[in-house]
Amino acid sequence: MKYLLTLLVLSISLVSCQEAEPRRPIKVRTGSFFKETIKRNKELLAQEEKQIKEIIARDTAHTYLSSSQGSWYYYEIKNDSVAYTPKPDDLVTFTYNLVSFSNDTIYKSEEMGTIQYKVDKQNLFPGLRNSIKLLREGEKATFLFPSSLAYGYHGDDKKIGTNIPVKSTITLLKIEKLKDSIQN
Repeated sequence: MKYLLTLLVLSISLVSCQEAEPRRPIKVRTGSFFKETIKRNKELLAQEEKQIKEIIARDTAHTYLSSSQGSWYYYEIKNDSVAYTPKPDDLVTFTYNLVSFSNDTIYKSEEMGTIQYKVDKQNLFPGLRNSIKLLREGEKATFLFPSSLAYGYHGDDKKIGTNIPVKSTITLLKIEKLKDSIQN
């Protein structure tokens, strides 16, 4: 009986020592969806940049600057007497409006109101968040944002639809420096 039990255990262990075969996925994803999305987004950005360059070419009254984040802007009011620009955690007070590239008003600055924003700590659309850090106290500038820096694919669920590039005039009223940045 012992001999039979030992033989049974030994045969079971030999059978169970075979290599496990990995399970194969039911669906194989090729990544083509992501490749198509990337291609579509690149084409959309190229179209919007072409629109922006056409706007800049027609507007001979202003000198446009390009930001490192991908927006273009010109100053309406420049304040060279102050050197400080907002840093993370500073509290800034500003106003802004939103206009389509065809100059249709989407939101007036009165509708948006005066906004207090803790730099890099609160939620604003990417272009506005980056643009605030370019301005000094008392400056006013008009920015052109491709849709990827505006409200993107989703829009704002109100007046701004899918993939709409926007123009915004931002006025930086006040910068309250973070206490640590005052001491440094």
